[in-house]
Amino acid sequence: MIHPLRQHIEEIIPLTDEEFDFVLSHFVSIKKRKHQYLIQEGDYVNKEYWVIKGCLKTYFNDDSGKEHILQFAMENWWSTDYESFINKAQSKTSIDCLEDSELLYITYENREKLTAEMHKMERFWAKKSKTGRIALQNRILSLLKNSAKERYDLLLEQYPQLFQRVPKKLIAAYLGVSRETLSRLSS
Repeated sequence: MIHPLRQHIEEIIPLTDEEFDFVLSHFVSIKKRKHQYLIQEGDYVNKEYWVIKGCLKTYFNDDSGKEHILQFAMENWWSTDYESFINKAQSKTSIDCLEDSELLYITYENREKLTAEMHKMERFWAKKSKTGRIALQNRILSLLKNSAKERYDLLLEQYPQLFQRVPKKLIAAYLGVSRETLSRLSS
C-alpha cells in the first residue's frame, strides 16, 4: 500500500522508494483529538501540518470576539500560520481540530534542510505555494464580488463533503454570513 503522503507528493513529482524514505524521515506523525489546538494566536509556529485524516479550521477572533474562519483543511491539505512559520513572528491565527485527526508535521528547519538537499521537494513546495496563492486570491475575489448565495453555492460545488463534516455555524463564519442567513441560503 502506498503511503498517502507519497501519493500526494507524486501528484506533482515522481519519487523513488529511497527518495520517499528520505522525505518521510523529515516528518513526525501525530494524532490530535477533536477540539485540540495545533496553534493558538500568539504562538511562535515552527511546524507545517499535513492532514492524513480529519478536519482542521484556521481562524481568528476580532476585537468584538467574532470568529472569522480563514480555512478548513481536510485530507491532503497543508495548514499552518504561514507568516509565523516563515518569519518567526507570533501567530495571528489559531488552528484547532474539528474532528479527531491524524497529521504529519515538518518543522521549518527540516523543510529548509529537505528542500536544500532535494530539489524535487523544492519544486513540490513551489507548486503547492502557487496553487495556494491562487486559491487565496479566488477566495478574496469571491468575498468581494459574489453574493452570499453565490459564495454558498461555490463552496457546496467545490467541497460538498465539508457540509457533512463541519457544523453550519462554522460554514456561516467561513462565508461571512449569519447562521440564519445560511439557513435561508441552504433552503
